[in-house]
Amino acid sequence: MQQTDKVWWCIAALSGAMMVILGAYAAHGLAARTTEAMVSAVETGVLYQAWHTLAIMIVLVWRRVHPLAGQRWVLALWALGVVCFSGSLYLMALAGLSLGIVTPIGGVLLMAGWLAVAVVALMAKQ
Repeated sequence: MQQTDKVWWCIAALSGAMMVILGAYAAHGLAARTTEAMVSAVETGVLYQAWHTLAIMIVLVWRRVHPLAGQRWVLALWALGVVCFSGSLYLMALAGLSLGIVTPIGGVLLMAGWLAVAVVALMAKQ
């Protein structure tokens, strides 16, 4: 396994742990501190983080079996997208910070990651 892939696996593992922690907090403790809309925002962030963490792990397995240069772009777009999209929702709900345009930028990065999967697949030699 390449050293960079070990780092990506660690990122995925930390993301998975964080989403479980935040999901549990949203389900069991957050409602007492904030509004239902903010609880819903955290739940949305956790949902998107969960799907993209799983997708990152799938790309890492794909990379192990059939390494392609563009796969790193997919991983980077999704990781940055999760930080921006989910992270901004968490900060809004938990710390009262509004990061404005960061949330939609994160969504665009997540979409770009999915489009990058298509480009990588189409550009593959096999």
